[in-house]
Amino acid sequence: MKRFKRILSAVICAALSLGLAGCMMTVDQMYVPPRRSESYQNLQAVMDEMMTGLEYCAPITGENQQTVQMADLNGDGIKEVVVFVKGSDENPLKILIFRKENGEYTPLSVIESTGTAFDQVEYIQMDGEPGLELVVGRQVSDQVMRNLTVYRFRDEQPEQLLTVNYRKYLTLDMDGNARSDLFVLRPGAEATDSGLVEVYGMTDGEVTRSAEVKLSQPADHLKRIMTGSLHGGERAVFVASTVDDETIVTDVYALVQGKLTNVSMSNESGTSVKTVRNYYVYAEDIDDDGVLELPSLITMRQSVEGRSMEEREHLIRWYALGADGSEYDKRFTYHNYLNGWYMEVDADLARRLCVTPEDTGRFAFCLWDKNFQRLEKLWTVYVLTGEDRSNIAVEDGRFQLYKTDSTVYAAYLEDAALKAGITQQDLIDSFFLIQSDWKTGEM
Repeated sequence: MKRFKRILSAVICAALSLGLAGCMMTVDQMYVPPRRSESYQNLQAVMDEMMTGLEYCAPITGENQQTVQMADLNGDGIKEVVVFVKGSDENPLKILIFRKENGEYTPLSVIESTGTAFDQVEYIQMDGEPGLELVVGRQVSDQVMRNLTVYRFRDEQPEQLLTVNYRKYLTLDMDGNARSDLFVLRPGAEATDSGLVEVYGMTDGEVTRSAEVKLSQPADHLKRIMTGSLHGGERAVFVASTVDDETIVTDVYALVQGKLTNVSMSNESGTSVKTVRNYYVYAEDIDDDGVLELPSLITMRQSVEGRSMEEREHLIRWYALGADGSEYDKRFTYHNYLNGWYMEVDADLARRLCVTPEDTGRFAFCLWDKNFQRLEKLWTVYVLTGEDRSNIAVEDGRFQLYKTDSTVYAAYLEDAALKAGITQQDLIDSFFLIQSDWKTGEM
């Protein structure tokens, strides 16, 4: 009741203020919701007329998941309204398109097709002409296979440019001509066959298709697709797939001298060599230079012999890939996924570094001598979660690396590190939290 009185008082004061300005409104008038525009009401009425026997059916993946979307399809500078619906006839999936003329919306066209759901929808500039092409992916059944169709609008009606089956697709400018290409990944002839990759573009108004290039694994092993740049700046697609329960492999595709190429393919083994064991670690722009780096595990030499490969700690070597398959070292890191943090490590130390969990939430960073005979501790990282964590983090020579609402990360520098010129600020600058999308976002 008191809250209502305060609100009412504020409204009355606002009304009085407006009255003094020559614009008096009653309390009831101020509570009237804003009217929808006549254009909106017209659109709703026109849509309602066409919705008999239909229901809304929004795309289920991608960035465009709204039931009602807008895009300039015919290039006249006015966006058309695109509505995704589903019926019960032979062609249940329907796209209703409305255009705006003289302030009112009227039906422009209806696209009908088979399928069970709209999978993914994109609007791209593919042919270089005014207007956007409409890319529609549909689920045909509950199987892996899906169907993709590209439409362009000439003379106010949709024209099919391309129809192809796919497992996953994305749109990007692979050849730098300021027009979008379609990167299509589809299954092989058999479920156990390696997947296939193709790129579709347009030249002189005609659709062009690259030669097929194999994926290292079957299409249903796909985990994540990322886009980024190679070492030389070439646009590339990074496709991560599972090999087994603990291993992923990343294929990297780019247009090399106009030819679609898997630049990560090893001629010796016949399979991509970008394999990381034990973790699902994906390609990442680890140094924020615009180039996507690939990860490779380095098993650290341990102070305690006899530990299994699963028990051993690893460093991650991050490297950029050149269009010719050359590798360029970029960063070395120690990732602690369990506690959600990682540290960058100097390249000169990486090959001789050893990280040993000493106790719960305590990790010792040590360095072997050049002959791997003697091990010397450099620093220790502490993961503190208790009530007194902030005080413990700065006691007995420790210092804070990073702080969250629930955890304080601290470190202690040994004399050996100080003699080697490693400072507190060096450790603070090299400490990072692992971002959540490193471990999520799989397909």
